[in-house]
Amino acid sequence: MLWGGSKGGLEVRTSADGSTVLRGRFPYANPTVLSDGRERRMEVFEARAFGASVADGADVHLLVHHDMNKPLASRGAGSLVLEDSDDALTFEATLAPEMRSVGYVQDFLGTLASGLVGGISPGFRVPQGGDVVRRSGGGVMRSVRTATLIEISAVTKPAYPSAQIEARNWVPDLQPDGLGTGYQRTLSRWRA
Repeated sequence: MLWGGSKGGLEVRTSADGSTVLRGRFPYANPTVLSDGRERRMEVFEARAFGASVADGADVHLLVHHDMNKPLASRGAGSLVLEDSDDALTFEATLAPEMRSVGYVQDFLGTLASGLVGGISPGFRVPQGGDVVRRSGGGVMRSVRTATLIEISAVTKPAYPSAQIEARNWVPDLQPDGLGTGYQRTLSRWRA
């Protein structure tokens, strides 16, 4: 599974019934530098990259720090609504008042209120042919055209735009014309 993120796209409200509503936004067409080492590695999500996943209605979870043991909401439970547009993947999650008594939810809301958490990071898989890799003088740019959305997480340090969480293993498969056809992925697992 892959992860990407966006800083500052999380909004929190408490409704009259005591539930907490979280809104987030993962912007498209916002390139980021994932590695600025010997060879610069950049990535960008094209408009509606998650469109098919949003349209198919599959269950997607909102998690704390990509931890499947720390769910906040899900489409299957009816507490997570996703919307895909040309600008961004957006979501609205409703945490029932009962969730406030759960330990990790209390911890999450505390770190969120103190400003320690606030980034958005989707967990995704890129199908064969879902990305394009180009080499330029500045390094390698990966454009994600389509991806399967597995989960969305609230994180401390997202890859978009500010920081990488875990190193990616990138090996471009370049053709003679310099265009990539994809990446070999160690265990098909990437994180940003």
